[in-house]
Amino acid sequence: MKTNKSFTKRIKVTKNGKLVSRRPGQNHFNARQTGRQRLARKRSKTITLSNRLMRRFLPGNAGAVAKAAAAAANDTNE
Repeated sequence: MKTNKSFTKRIKVTKNGKLVSRRPGQNHFNARQTGRQRLARKRSKTITLSNRLMRRFLPGNAGAVAKAAAAAANDTNE
């Protein structure tokens, strides 16, 4: 399956493999928000994806890698 390019442009993968995105709603009409709301929207947000969504949106063998990681985690727990 092809990678969803519009989705991959909105996320960044950190060194430890976490997915981070920008919070929506900070382009305009910010004057009516409180300072706390504006600061909260500047912070990035960590995304958690199910294996199904990971296979659908992320490039290459991300789905296969996620399955292998889950299998390895199950093997170490047993």
